[in-house]
Amino acid sequence: MQPFTPRPLTLACALALQLVQPAMAADASEDEDMAAIYGDKATVSIATGSKQTLRRAPAVATVVTAEDIAAMGATDLDQVLETVPGLHVERIAGSYVPVYIVRGIGGGGITNPQILMLQNGIPMTTAYAGDKGLSWGGLPLENIARIEIIRGPGSALYGADAFSGVINIITRTAADTNGTIVSAGGGSFNTRDTSIRHGGKLGPLDVAAFLRVGSTDGQKSIITADAQTLNDSRASTHVSHAPGPVNVGYDSIDGNLDLAYDKWRLRTSYKLRDNVQTGAGVNSALDPNSTSRNERITSDLSWTDPAISQDWGGGVLLSYLGFKDETPRLELFPPGTRLGANFYPDGLIGGPSRYERQFRTSGYANYSGISGHKLRAGLGHDLVDLYKVETYKNFLVVPVGAPVLTGPQVDYSNIQPHIRPQKRRNNYVYVQDEWQLARDFALTAGVRHDHYSDFGGTTNPRFALVWDASLDITAKLLYGRAFRAPSFNELYGVNPVSNGNPNLRPESIKTLEAAVTWQARRDLQVNLNAFKYDAKDLIRVLPNSVPNTGFTNVNIGALRGHGMELEVNWDVSRNLRLSADYANQRSVDEATNQDVGYAPHNHYYGRADWHLGNGLLVGGQVNRVADRKRALGDTRPDIADYTTLDLSLSSERSKSGWAVSASVHNLFNADVREPSIAPGTAIPNDLPMAGRAWYVQGSYRF
Repeated sequence: MQPFTPRPLTLACALALQLVQPAMAADASEDEDMAAIYGDKATVSIATGSKQTLRRAPAVATVVTAEDIAAMGATDLDQVLETVPGLHVERIAGSYVPVYIVRGIGGGGITNPQILMLQNGIPMTTAYAGDKGLSWGGLPLENIARIEIIRGPGSALYGADAFSGVINIITRTAADTNGTIVSAGGGSFNTRDTSIRHGGKLGPLDVAAFLRVGSTDGQKSIITADAQTLNDSRASTHVSHAPGPVNVGYDSIDGNLDLAYDKWRLRTSYKLRDNVQTGAGVNSALDPNSTSRNERITSDLSWTDPAISQDWGGGVLLSYLGFKDETPRLELFPPGTRLGANFYPDGLIGGPSRYERQFRTSGYANYSGISGHKLRAGLGHDLVDLYKVETYKNFLVVPVGAPVLTGPQVDYSNIQPHIRPQKRRNNYVYVQDEWQLARDFALTAGVRHDHYSDFGGTTNPRFALVWDASLDITAKLLYGRAFRAPSFNELYGVNPVSNGNPNLRPESIKTLEAAVTWQARRDLQVNLNAFKYDAKDLIRVLPNSVPNTGFTNVNIGALRGHGMELEVNWDVSRNLRLSADYANQRSVDEATNQDVGYAPHNHYYGRADWHLGNGLLVGGQVNRVADRKRALGDTRPDIADYTTLDLSLSSERSKSGWAVSASVHNLFNADVREPSIAPGTAIPNDLPMAGRAWYVQGSYRF
């Protein structure tokens, strides 16, 4: 055998490897540092139900980690979601409930039936209105491990209401919390809260527990005129509470318990929002005298095994949601109101309360025994029970003319309820295949069929082709169809003025998306996507054919939309990260060929996180919302643009166990307003949002 003699090329490669290895090690070390600072943003589970890289996931998705939340100084879930490209947080007058508008879908005084909100994969929506409830009151951020958001349809995997998007809030497990952390915070509007979080072992169990108690008086921006102002001008009365402040205070209690043993996990949570004030009034008339109470209890038991055998994995899930929305008294119009010839010395008082329970069972199986394929199949059964309804008021609604005053507020649950108890069952089945067509091509195809006991069946497919065009470019082509189930109120609401319609069909949408991810450099990533959609059978309220007999819900709405979203993330150094995104959309009502209104045509966001050393992190973010049109029939000028700047300062946890953070939102006190509903005669000057606000928090780890 001849002795080995290195060739020049071999020597060059060896030399290059010796030079590159330290750089590779440095890069890997820097990547680990960035992951420690900002969390795992490179993977996502919401797209297919199993963990995969965000870049190759068959969806347009965003991941927000607990580290992101801390860096941006957010104190409320809505502040976090406002940073997601293509998503804007609006408000409605009643209780200032947040509305999540995705790609122009949403708004107009309704809450959020077109977006599915999950907590650990379990729907948080109520059947009565298909939303989060009027007394929502947010979620505590301290116990959130990560938030995964799909922009676009998700019904092929998640079923009803995954229409414009899906938001999955994932809470902390024992692995996310080491030891016990006690925190306390306070800030503007007499906001204050305390919490305790623990993660660890209890014998063979992994235990995570969380408890938070808080309250706020809420911001006090002024409503200059309301619906009663208009009544006063017509009847020569002076009983409106406007000009006056909005009423958005509430008390809160949140608790979570997460127990894990081997392949089993039991989670339960409790969420109470008490003394919830009425915002700008549930009837767009300021109501400083009423409050509501919202209680939500969730529990789920799951078993998962990704490797039951060589090619098989699977899991089962049982869950329960108990929901109480209690509003014993709402002042629809204040004392002294006059409507036409009718006089109401005590005002118009209503008190609707609802009680729901939801039971869900599901199971799935994964199979990887076919080369190039990852198959997933699942089935499930949902039972939704609106088992109790209460209606207390001091008037009767009549089809023609003003409400008839009947004396003191009494129980009208059997005489003229706002809805009667209802039940809904849904059985579903789905199948999905992740097929590696070729070395650089992957096709994910899925379809789900749901069959509802009250309106029948619906089938929704989804396809995603992912192409690794080069080492640094990945392209996606996506198509999906989704649906929104009619809510109980839309189907069965009892009201002589606005009636439910049991013949409603589900709303439907078809969406086509194209996306490109470009890893321009190791530390610079650019994401660009474009979309178009066509929504049909949207549920709208129309006058009955017989004049002066009220309104009925019908499937008559249709809209089409298109737009794009651009994201840039640049890790300038270990100490500085810059990120920015821009979203553009146009949505048009097909019946009128006019802009749908409410949603911003242009939305800009930028953020910088700078590590100063000594464990200090300074963050700053700018948010600009622009070009919001009025809905058809609203003759007011376009909704004013606004730009806000937020700053935050936080410390890493010291050796002594302490960490502190401080933030200021809307530093320059911009006049931020969200649109009131068309035609604007109820609240003509829109809904004012909070001005400058600060918050400080300290925590200690035992």
